Amino acid sequence: MSHKILVVEDDHALRDVLRRGLAEEGFLPVPAADGATALKLATAEIAAVVLDVGLPDADGRDVCQAMRANGLDAPVIFLTARGHLTDRLSGFSAGGDDYLCKPFHLRELVARTNALLKRAAPTREQYVGDVKIDPISLSARVHGHQVLLSPTEFRLLAVLVAAGGTMVRRRELLRAGWPDGAWVSDNTLDQYVSRLRRKLRAADSALTVHTQRGIGHRLS
Repeated sequence: MSHKILVVEDDHALRDVLRRGLAEEGFLPVPAADGATALKLATAEIAAVVLDVGLPDADGRDVCQAMRANGLDAPVIFLTARGHLTDRLSGFSAGGDDYLCKPFHLRELVARTNALLKRAAPTREQYVGDVKIDPISLSARVHGHQVLLSPTEFRLLAVLVAAGGTMVRRRELLRAGWPDGAWVSDNTLDQYVSRLRRKLRAADSALTVHTQRGIGHRLS
């Protein structure tokens, strides 16, 4: 089954190039020219989002946060003409999963999209203590209640759960959380780990993510 990709880009020419290019790769592109339209189209059927940061009616990072608040768990790839460290970090903090600077090659966008969609995950439910993950629905539950996670947060938690309480090295978490070739700082991983801790605490889990500085993390 073809994946629906929401393409949010206000530049008509670029949007059309992305639409045609993704369609040629077997995807089903869903185009949007602004943030308001994107929010209406960001349904559960969307498998991934290609989201321009500089939209005419909103900052793409705010749109991403609104999508996450509305329950969208599809991976989000930001497109931007600005590639400074602070820009990338703010994109990850907003719930994005990857960052691609303009100009870029369509083949790279396709490769990054496929990498996010094909990110390895367990094939059955797994448990550690009161935390259960379901790779089919890409959901996590604590005491039977769903914990809302972004795709990157889920992938990190899935690796920690699969480790069964043993230490997972930082480089393994980076490989699991982000596509090959993505530039991710140590601080970005730390931010995601902190968010996981907060969400597990908010769900009244007896577990937390423990850190061994410079080495890795474990769930226990």
